[in-house]
Amino acid sequence: MMKQLDKNDVIFGINGPVVTVKNSRSFSMMEMVYVGEKQLVGEVIRLSGNETTIQVYEETTGLKPGDVVVGTGAPMNVTLGPGIMDNIFDGIERPLAAIEEKSGSVFISRGVSVPSLDENKKWDVHITVKKGDKLNGGDIYATLPETRIIEHRCLVPPAVSGEVVKTVKDGKYTINDAVVVLRDKNGKEHPLTLCQKWPIKTPRPVKQKMPADIPLITGQRVIDTLLPISKGGTAAIPGGFGAGKTMTQHQLAKWCDADIIVYIGCGERGNEMSQVLQEFKELVDPKSGRPMTDRTVLIANTSNMPVAAREASIYTGITLAEYYRDMGYHCAIMADSTSRWAEALREISGRLEEMPAEEGFPAYLPSRLSDFYERAGRVKTLGGSDGSVTVIGAVSPQGADFSEPVTQNTKRFTRCFWALDKALAYARHYPAINWMTSYSEYFTDLDPWFERELGREFIEYRSKLSAILQEENSLMEIVKLIGSDVLPDDQKLIIETARVIRVGFLQQNAFHKEDTFVPLEKQKLMMKTIIHLYEVSKGLIQRGIPLSRIISLGLFDKLTKMKYDIPNSRLDMFSDYEKEIDDALNSTLTAEFN
Repeated sequence: MMKQLDKNDVIFGINGPVVTVKNSRSFSMMEMVYVGEKQLVGEVIRLSGNETTIQVYEETTGLKPGDVVVGTGAPMNVTLGPGIMDNIFDGIERPLAAIEEKSGSVFISRGVSVPSLDENKKWDVHITVKKGDKLNGGDIYATLPETRIIEHRCLVPPAVSGEVVKTVKDGKYTINDAVVVLRDKNGKEHPLTLCQKWPIKTPRPVKQKMPADIPLITGQRVIDTLLPISKGGTAAIPGGFGAGKTMTQHQLAKWCDADIIVYIGCGERGNEMSQVLQEFKELVDPKSGRPMTDRTVLIANTSNMPVAAREASIYTGITLAEYYRDMGYHCAIMADSTSRWAEALREISGRLEEMPAEEGFPAYLPSRLSDFYERAGRVKTLGGSDGSVTVIGAVSPQGADFSEPVTQNTKRFTRCFWALDKALAYARHYPAINWMTSYSEYFTDLDPWFERELGREFIEYRSKLSAILQEENSLMEIVKLIGSDVLPDDQKLIIETARVIRVGFLQQNAFHKEDTFVPLEKQKLMMKTIIHLYEVSKGLIQRGIPLSRIISLGLFDKLTKMKYDIPNSRLDMFSDYEKEIDDALNSTLTAEFN
């Protein structure tokens, strides 16, 4: 929908994706506009005196002064409705498959106009309300199967309420068909279709923010045990090139217990994004046995796409996630990477001739990051459901320098910091999360849940594991200087136990069917077995048994392999391991004193 054309609204100047219009009173701040003959999509980002500044989301090659700019009268928005799942969009919600089909090219043609969602496809709709029902914003009025595993729930727009005066029969309808009509208290009728529009930079309203007291279970031991995140939480995954950011996010996308995955490829390399798209098509959802794409939406905005659309892709992704959250789903966003998004901000800020702050980034970088991460959370929706949006953002600091502005500002707004270590990645230790430089601030919120579901012992084992790793870190400073031979046996035992924790517990094989996802109960029993071996061995050392005798029994090596040797369905085998430890060490003690 466009406003009436004003022939005076023409381009005055062009600077990359930034276009200026002189002496116009037609536009409002944040309004979506169409620029030039090809009607390139843009957004008003500044109004000053007699000059309007527009950010264009497409390649501006070929634009010239005098080309007409037409406003829409509405902010930059996305279409929310059935057809989002199992789809691939660019940064401003244009479906890439439909664009390829229309343009006949694998590259996005400038000015191509394709509906965000298929307007001709008919959906099998079930109406859940009847005449006379009173509905408010966020209430469900129709449902339909969007994919084999996701039920789409059509929601009354937040600002609309009233009495149902008309409904259609259950049947097949397109997204633009009115299936319910509401009459508000002023007598105005509101036809409700299967879709609605929403501005991407405006958070969708909720009834209540809920506490972050339920964990997002990922099946990755280093995260679930040492560095947990809550449903509705925020996490940053910083790491240099090759440290495994994308690989870690793939594992989280596949195995975390979120209902919906929104994967945003923001400024990533084209070949890497094509690999993501290919892999997600081949992945099988472990919970349903269906293709992973049935509960995934991908937003692909590669590094060669217009820089302004890269900035919009983050907001597009989180708006889609909020929509499904409002249906009562738990959503997880994988943003890869927010550094490329920040670079887009820097480039546009430079073209606007704004005063640069640290390392050339704009002074409003922290506020933009906070706007994004603050849209995460577990909420009570307007319709009364429990839903959440969890945001996991990758950060790509140049030269793996975590002191640069994007990483430092991201730490301010996230409560999990999973720092990737290139040395661990090169040693084939995955996930390459450095347990010494990473942290989680969710322990206080989540410990009651862990205690209720897994017992107080889970928290105690985790604390003991962390203490051993901390002590090993201190001892390794001595070992680097004078070697390990000078250490007493009790300190050598700490180093040996820490090796079992690192190799047997924290290191995880994404390609092994028993190790790619580990349930919390198995994680607890693995910790229990390692701590049991450590404490029994410590008791023997205090009674004069040399550590070399204990190590020669092969128990430490056996525990490094228990993640493979004990299937997830045979947790009873852990009691056999403990019995074997006790028998072997008791035999050693008996032989020593006889």
